[in-house]
Amino acid sequence: MLTTVLTDDAELRLLEPWHAEEFAAHLDEARDYLAVHLSWGDRVVDVDTARKFLQGFADKLARDEARLYGVWLDGGLVGGALFPAFDAATKVCEVGVWLVERATGRGLVTQAVGHLIDWAVFERGMVRVEWYAAAANERSLAVATRLGFTKEGTLRQSYAHRTGRLDMEVWSVLADEWRARSVSKGE
Repeated sequence: MLTTVLTDDAELRLLEPWHAEEFAAHLDEARDYLAVHLSWGDRVVDVDTARKFLQGFADKLARDEARLYGVWLDGGLVGGALFPAFDAATKVCEVGVWLVERATGRGLVTQAVGHLIDWAVFERGMVRVEWYAAAANERSLAVATRLGFTKEGTLRQSYAHRTGRLDMEVWSVLADEWRARSVSKGE
């Protein structure tokens, strides 16, 4: 997947170490908004830490353990979708997302994650896709619901965050469920 068109003005593509300057600037713009639910943005504070973060994902991509994609809107980076965990041996992966506030409400996250799940299930044979979200992250939980994920439970105080420990909800969609959803939508 080199570039996937999401809308007339948005696309999904691999986010690589050579994007470090743009990624660092993106996080500077969005840090306060994203920090409500995500802590990794606090570790990426300049171009060097952005490059190290992106290189970490590039290394994991080379080992087939994770993938990181950016969402570009009107040519500018506004968020991303990722496989923070991708285990081809067990056929289980996790998807995640982030998006700047000004780009919300356009369906970009739902479309981006849908493409990732399609690839994981139809191309790579994943049997289970997981979604973890802070219990208070209503937008993220709404995306999981729209995509047909099932809530499996809450991991109490499992996520260390700058504001304290957050409860995390665990959701999943199984390959058979995703295939049935795709058939019912005529895809």
